[in-house]
Amino acid sequence: MGRNTFANQVVWITGASSGIGEALAVEFARQRARLVLSARRRDELERVRQRCLDTDAGRGTILVLPLDITDHDAMPAAVEEVTTTIGPVDLLINNAGISQRSKCLDTDLAVYRRLFEIDVFGQIALTRAVLPGMLARSSGHIAVTSSVAGKVGAPFRTGYCAAKHAVMGFFDALRAEVDEHGIEVSTIVPGFIRTNISKAAITGTGEAFGRTDSNIAGGMDPDAAARVIVKGLARGKMEIPVGKGMEMHALWLKRFFPGLVLRLASRIGRPDE
Repeated sequence: MGRNTFANQVVWITGASSGIGEALAVEFARQRARLVLSARRRDELERVRQRCLDTDAGRGTILVLPLDITDHDAMPAAVEEVTTTIGPVDLLINNAGISQRSKCLDTDLAVYRRLFEIDVFGQIALTRAVLPGMLARSSGHIAVTSSVAGKVGAPFRTGYCAAKHAVMGFFDALRAEVDEHGIEVSTIVPGFIRTNISKAAITGTGEAFGRTDSNIAGGMDPDAAARVIVKGLARGKMEIPVGKGMEMHALWLKRFFPGLVLRLASRIGRPDE
């Protein structure tokens, strides 16, 4: 991958205020991309913007565009603002999302609906808003952050796993649909990455879980993960696994040893007591 593979390309990242999204923003800033940073919290986006400006590339074009991924009606105007301000979107990274920590029978149906609104329908809605411009140019790249949980079920994450499986299915199907139009689709499949995902996860009543699982705390550094992801996107990989732990082996073990993966998931997928 060249140093400035994404130079001058318009890269729109949702969920850019922390974690993988923030790390991706910094990595793309180093490559002199023209960035659009979206999440709900403007103050955190401004912090990430400053971190991007402080990279060795520095001083690139960065648009801070607060966006609630569940506000589908706001998306056409957001796409118009991006297009008129810095240009048509070359790469959309659907990275916004939320996780879960609760048993099935302890989880309100409203929590399941919230997980799908954020992790599935929000990604679909923004993709549908951006896609017409890509089709008109016969060019573009759409990515989504799924999870190993989109391939392997894990306890206390029934809603999260269901949502991430849905994301994998939708974007795999979209890839087949738009391939003939010159548009690439990539699914990003992280394992345990050292972010606030478990701390911000919701419980069965919709409250914040509020603590970091030990497997998350010992996970891959998000900046290292971002480098792997950007390298995969530059190569046009359809699926980009990223992580360093035992959970990554489950991606291939499930096919041949499903019982072993069940026992593995039951053991390492449980939140700390």
